[in-house]
Amino acid sequence: MTILDGIIQGIVQGLTEFLPVSSSGHLSISQHILGVQESNLFFNVMLHIGTLIAVIFVYYKLIIRLIKEFCFMIKDIFTGKFKWSTMSYDRNLVVMLIIALIPLFALFLPVPFTDNKVKDYADIWTADGYLIIVAFSLIATSILLTIGILSSRDTKKRKLKNGKAVRGKTKFNILDAITVGITQVFAAMFPGLSRSGSTLSVALMRGINKQTALDFSFVLGTPAILAAALLETKDAIEVGLVIEPLPVIFGVVTSAVVGFLAIKLFKWLLATNKTYVFIIYTFVVGTIMLVISIIELISGYNLFTHTPLNF
Repeated sequence: MTILDGIIQGIVQGLTEFLPVSSSGHLSISQHILGVQESNLFFNVMLHIGTLIAVIFVYYKLIIRLIKEFCFMIKDIFTGKFKWSTMSYDRNLVVMLIIALIPLFALFLPVPFTDNKVKDYADIWTADGYLIIVAFSLIATSILLTIGILSSRDTKKRKLKNGKAVRGKTKFNILDAITVGITQVFAAMFPGLSRSGSTLSVALMRGINKQTALDFSFVLGTPAILAAALLETKDAIEVGLVIEPLPVIFGVVTSAVVGFLAIKLFKWLLATNKTYVFIIYTFVVGTIMLVISIIELISGYNLFTHTPLNF
């Protein structure tokens, strides 16, 4: 892998992590086209670290508030002062984020009759021969976005305490959090199924306000990305994986800068009801990749590198 490969994939990661078009799917496609096969999942996770930095830059005020509230909540639990019915907005958000993260533990469950854990399939399905899974997942993202956007238009307006009217709920309940958390698990398994797009769409289906759903989705991804990075780094060290530092460094920096700009763009597009462009985009790209993957499966060769498919 060259530095140019790292920069290109950093741009792809930064653009697609926060726009609802699937970063994992686009990284799989770009690696397929470039013929990059080594250390795919580890390099992908390192690029996610770059986008994690972008999230922290955009949401640092909210993240600091949540960390403080988490500490206060722990104190109240041990002193017997914690009350579910009187939780503030920040405390409710902390609790719902914790609940939404619980389903991620399902990724570490063993798959019956195999030597794999659920999370292993995220790596397996990034190989050349599984491009068809990426294609179907992109089309599924398009369908989810369509349902989510249509659902948000039917959501009733609610009045806040300051008298301002907003469309949808501004607080998550337990069922909302669990539903979004389970959706994130599926997005982690299938390259091409957008994490931000699918969790946002499901939250909109649950009647959550658009901006509240988007903020929840972005913040929810931070601990998951960090945990994945730590686990993959540990695995890489244990197996003695040779890592090229320069492509990784350039990729991380690029994904951080581009990711910051992508978050700002997505927030604006959502506020101005222009997210339909992602429905069209994911469907078109998914369909094109579906045709290419079928041709490749029939021929047994990668159309871009002319090498045998790697399963």
